[in-house]
Amino acid sequence: MSKLITNSPIFVSKLLHHSKMPAFTLYGARGSTNTDRVRLTLAEGGFTDYELVLVNLQKGEQKSEEHMKRHPWGKIPVVIFPEGFTLYESRAICKYLAKKYSFPLLPPDSDVEAAALFDQAQSTEMLYFADPTGRIAFEKFAKKFMGLPPDEAVVSGALRSLETFLDVAECLLQHNDYMSGKDFTLVDIYYIPLIQRLFACGYADVILSRKAVSAWWDRCINRPAIQKLLAADKEAAAAAAK
Repeated sequence: MSKLITNSPIFVSKLLHHSKMPAFTLYGARGSTNTDRVRLTLAEGGFTDYELVLVNLQKGEQKSEEHMKRHPWGKIPVVIFPEGFTLYESRAICKYLAKKYSFPLLPPDSDVEAAALFDQAQSTEMLYFADPTGRIAFEKFAKKFMGLPPDEAVVSGALRSLETFLDVAECLLQHNDYMSGKDFTLVDIYYIPLIQRLFACGYADVILSRKAVSAWWDRCINRPAIQKLLAADKEAAAAAAK
């Protein structure tokens, strides 16, 4: 079962000394869309043999000398294996874990066309969805915690780009159940955290107003493993707020 610990080297050392060594350690943060991308992948794979070490972003722990050794740009998430293998960037981590532990979230290597369509869908998500949506999330969500007002011009431009992408996705999803074809894959997981952030920022309508996109979203968000993780996170957030 996955363990949650704080970013305390002494505590980590004691915990590992008295327990079975986990398969790897995931350094991340609650509420981080990039961290959640990895956690959702692990949930879909039914994989719990890992440790989640929380990095306090508000305190700037991601820029600490210790963390910069893990991630040269001082970001999250990062995974580190007992033998020392270290990997950062959420999509690279997700794909590596899916391959390493044989999660049914990638097309088989033998199907060259399906693999190519997966790569195409992955590039589409990064370039045409994550970029504008990330800008909206930063302006409307992150800046609240920084005590800064959103730049509405940035939001407006990003929203136009997002709407254009979703109009195309609406057409494509009329012929496919998922973003890279007929099967649920990592690419669909990649969308989930940022779409949740759109909902939190008051932009649910950009998803729900498009019939095929909305149906795809329902198929993704209502998967049992994803629902279980989201419920656990909601419970943890409620407990932390007490």
